[in-house]
Amino acid sequence: MPVNIGGALSAYAKTGLESPGLEPRKSEDPGSDFLNLVKQAAESAMETGKAGEAASMRAVAGNADISEVVTAVANAEVTLQTAIAIRDKVISAYQEIARMPL
Repeated sequence: MPVNIGGALSAYAKTGLESPGLEPRKSEDPGSDFLNLVKQAAESAMETGKAGEAASMRAVAGNADISEVVTAVANAEVTLQTAIAIRDKVISAYQEIARMPL
């Protein structure tokens, strides 16, 4: 399944603006705003992965509804695919910059 990187970034930006606890911070250093956005996105991705693992463990123990498990694992999978797509784009951009003549 191809991942649209623009859509992923806008989804992360929306998440940062609309979710409690992920409010953008005002800063005089624009680099720190980007750093905070990346940090929040990474933390959110880790929490999604942990939620998928926890749901799987509850299912193994027989304490979870199968639809809850499927939803949590699917969310974790989409989050992982998005993170991989972003990583690949960052590496590609770095390689392109490295090839530029000085």
